[in-house]
Amino acid sequence: MPPSPLPSPAHDAGPSAPSLPLHRHPGLVAFLCARTASSFSGCVQAVAVGWQIYALTHSTTALALVGLAQFLPMAGLLLPAGHAADHFNRRLIAVTCQCIEAFSALFMAIAAFGGWTAPWMIYTMVMVFGAARAFEMPCQQTFLPSLVPAHVFPRAAAVSSSLFQAAAVTGPSLGGLLYGAGAGTCYLVCAAGFACACMGTLRIRLIHAPRPRVPLSLATFVEVMHFLRARPDMLGAISLDLFAVLLGGATAMLPVYASDILHAGPLGLGLLRGAPAIGAVLCSLVLIWKPLNRHAGRHMFVAVAIFGVATVVFALSRSMAVSIIALAVLGAADVVSVVVRGALVQLRTPDSMRGRVSAVNMLFIGSSNQLGEFESGMVASLAGPVGAVLLGGVGTLLITAGWIRMFPTLWHLDRLDDITPD
Repeated sequence: MPPSPLPSPAHDAGPSAPSLPLHRHPGLVAFLCARTASSFSGCVQAVAVGWQIYALTHSTTALALVGLAQFLPMAGLLLPAGHAADHFNRRLIAVTCQCIEAFSALFMAIAAFGGWTAPWMIYTMVMVFGAARAFEMPCQQTFLPSLVPAHVFPRAAAVSSSLFQAAAVTGPSLGGLLYGAGAGTCYLVCAAGFACACMGTLRIRLIHAPRPRVPLSLATFVEVMHFLRARPDMLGAISLDLFAVLLGGATAMLPVYASDILHAGPLGLGLLRGAPAIGAVLCSLVLIWKPLNRHAGRHMFVAVAIFGVATVVFALSRSMAVSIIALAVLGAADVVSVVVRGALVQLRTPDSMRGRVSAVNMLFIGSSNQLGEFESGMVASLAGPVGAVLLGGVGTLLITAGWIRMFPTLWHLDRLDDITPD
């Protein structure tokens, strides 16, 4: 009989307890494999979608609409998805969503091989993908704190982040290479990757403990908002990521930079998309070796400021090498924010609310990523791609300064390895 996961980090050993090798924790390897396969497939798909829609339309507005098409279903469904994650079988929900992602990618592969792909089909596929992600991500976010004790969580989160970013390195690079053989090949690889993620999730050892069914209502989410308002460090970390990436995200403009500014082609697009992940992998490896357990809040603010500076450098660069380095620094800085925010959200939240709080967190992240792409594309249509990215980097620096004053408790946050549910 598989061992039962601990119901919440409050039952775990304290920060002084010895850390077992991560592979000894039940279900962790299966979780890491599933998440990595899903991330890899998503990155390959992002390259295919971005390059294909720009090749069909040669429009920055079309790139903006891709981000909007993925954001809208996520924004509309994430809160009901969080409610579902708190009251239904989280693993079954994740598996169902990964199956939907695999079949949607397979359909796009068939369309691409048949030569009848149209822009509306890409938007539709992206919306289906966004809807599936809306239910999958809150469930996935709850797995890790149920698989490892709290004192191991920072290391486990760093390992998860490093594998996620390794997929983000190989995914775009391979996506750029595969696109040379056609978009259909990219989508076919995505379908296989999502299928592997589905099989990996099925192997995660989690025991579903049925809870009393509570009807979906506004009150359930008012409870979550009250929970976050009472914890300004958590609210500050989530909202800082929202506005920093919303303003500073340059990923929507990468097809334009690769095609028209750096003249690097599909392979160059893959390298640019993979560059942030290269920096993130290196940073994650450092955090595995030396977990971020002191002055965590200050490190987070410094990292977000570096994110803004790197965005400005990328905006002004006309060298492929400088652009790759700037994006790598940007990716490394983002990992620090991810680890701090993840520890706060997952360890400070009781398991009974973890699905809904994770949904709010993912809504903020999805807003920053997808709305950031929409914002960059629309600003680029007015100020050009360079102006859009440059303004975003400067905006990130201003947001960082403002958040230090608004959320002093986050600035003074110290240790991550002794966080317990409130």
